[in-house]
Amino acid sequence: MNMDLPASNLDYREQSYWDERYTSEDSYDWFSGYTSFKHLLKADIQAHHRILTLGCGNSPMSAEMYRDGFHHIVNTDFSSIVIDKMSKKHSDMIEMSWQVMDMCNIEFPEASFDIVLEKGTIDALMVQERDPWNVSEETCQKIDSILNQVMFIVSHILKPGGKFISITFSQTHFRKPLYARSRYNWDVQVSTVGDAFHFFYMVMEKGRELSEKDRLKEVELERRKLCQVSCENIPTVFIVEDTEDFALGIEL
Repeated sequence: MNMDLPASNLDYREQSYWDERYTSEDSYDWFSGYTSFKHLLKADIQAHHRILTLGCGNSPMSAEMYRDGFHHIVNTDFSSIVIDKMSKKHSDMIEMSWQVMDMCNIEFPEASFDIVLEKGTIDALMVQERDPWNVSEETCQKIDSILNQVMFIVSHILKPGGKFISITFSQTHFRKPLYARSRYNWDVQVSTVGDAFHFFYMVMEKGRELSEKDRLKEVELERRKLCQVSCENIPTVFIVEDTEDFALGIEL
């Protein structure tokens, strides 16, 4: 393994960084290896299922899944360099394929997949966020765009009862509100993985409604956003000192 750390965390969002890194790096697995959460995957995925991975990178996860009986995997990444290297490296796994594709612009025929799987790909888009309680509007729009695209997949290329599985190091109070939205037409189930270092396994199943708790949180989040917009539209109040008018909190 030869991992070249970026000069800035923002580089994790850039294709040029990954192309350069994949040129010299053979393999890297985010968070933890397949063995840490395969018991969860095996509960959600069956051997005959067709699986789409988003942002596969050079992780050995797909190859390990293949050896474990999950052969129908389509791996996608926006780096043509890593797709070329991985397709050659695993050319013996003839039922698994590799395609250059940006996760924000995914096109497949209707009802193509039972499972859409991502591990750390969405995290890479959010590395600039310092406050998990107040995600920037830019990031919210970016994630919303991605999830709307995933919802397109759910509506058009996932089979009935299909699942979107997201494996993330992001705390649930941060990530879950971005996933638990009624318009995506799925529920959200969360499992915690790891001992000293925790990461999270989230499953969104097509056609299931949000829990009442998540639905109420969604309503509250939208209410707070509306309140924030309303507060931003309040005119600035100037305090003029050296006169008694400052007590009124206005400028005459």
